[in-house]
Amino acid sequence: MGGYAVVLAVAAIVTALTTPLVRIMALRFGAVQYPTARSMHDKPMPTIGGAAMFVGFLAAMATASQIPQFHEIFHNSTEPLGLVLAAGVMFLVGAVDDLRPVSPPAKIAGQVLSGSLLSVLGVTMLYFRVPFASWDYIILSPDLAPLVTVLTVVLMANAINLIDGLDGLAAGIVIIAGSALFLYSDRLFKAHLLEGSNIGPLVAILAVGVCVGFLPFNFNPARIFMGDAGAMFLGLLMAATTITVGGRTADQFSGQTYFFFAPLFIPVVILGVPMIDTTFSFVRRVYRRKSFAVADKDHLHHRLMRLGHGPRRSVVILWLWTGLLSALVLTPTYTNRGNALVPVGVLGLALLLYAFFHPGLRRAREEAALAAEEEAADAGSAPPPPEAAPEVVHLAERRRSDRRRA
Repeated sequence: MGGYAVVLAVAAIVTALTTPLVRIMALRFGAVQYPTARSMHDKPMPTIGGAAMFVGFLAAMATASQIPQFHEIFHNSTEPLGLVLAAGVMFLVGAVDDLRPVSPPAKIAGQVLSGSLLSVLGVTMLYFRVPFASWDYIILSPDLAPLVTVLTVVLMANAINLIDGLDGLAAGIVIIAGSALFLYSDRLFKAHLLEGSNIGPLVAILAVGVCVGFLPFNFNPARIFMGDAGAMFLGLLMAATTITVGGRTADQFSGQTYFFFAPLFIPVVILGVPMIDTTFSFVRRVYRRKSFAVADKDHLHHRLMRLGHGPRRSVVILWLWTGLLSALVLTPTYTNRGNALVPVGVLGLALLLYAFFHPGLRRAREEAALAAEEEAADAGSAPPPPEAAPEVVHLAERRRSDRRRA
């Protein structure tokens, strides 16, 4: 554990020391993000904070290469090189998008290139576990393994990027999920189910370290954003951990079948509602023939805000949700019991998310707001102020427009 502690400290300290410098450079060269309809901030914010995270990552990797504990990882293996190159490509693609937005196909192409480098240089899945199936696992063929690896990278990169909607949200989730991955891999090591040359636990600690160093500057009120460069870079690290820990253990182990999917499952559950909201938003824009560039405020963090939670509380709620899922999945690995409760618990949490954030809740709030606006109009009250809830202002304007037509 001593080597991991050193790597964690180096990643956190270097990231923390570099972030203020990156912030100054971003302001000086105009690398800022301006407020939009979806923004939670009201002034331009420096972005490309992912540059500080990438520097912290490189410093920690260089340190790890000199620690005897990691000798097997860095000698006679191309995986560290593959990780660095893939992370570099992912960071550059995100940084270009932060400075000058690129098209979604171009961004996906960069993510595929990053995942391909990872696969070509050895960071690839060997096994694919299938829970509840009559077989234990699938041995991936040389033709299929690269495809699964690249898909995992693309999925993770976009999942972390999507969750980066509130100050500190993505960094906190990666800290919790990365810690859970490291703890699980430690259990596998103790059970002699992972080899000492496995790079997965080291990557998890690297991800946790850079986020620990960056979070103080990114938590509300944020002084800098990680941008796509940071979010996609973190997604690459989480994907590499998933691939090398969950995809290289074929033996049975308490909790393993479910936990293999946890690195994907945790973000998917947390991101499930915003992903569905994004899909519905896409369909809604197609149906209404509106531009896809027109943003709205109907994602998970917006819904939390409309429920009365402030930015900090909304972030903490999602952190706690991630921690709860991690604890739910890790418990069987430490107690050797409770595997059957994992899917039940996950479904229960998903039901709670649905109960609180399904579209019907928004419709009910809109109807209540419309009724309140009609009562105010009948009483001769002034229209709601601009700082009122967005749905109240929208409905009030719509109602006044209807009256003008009449």
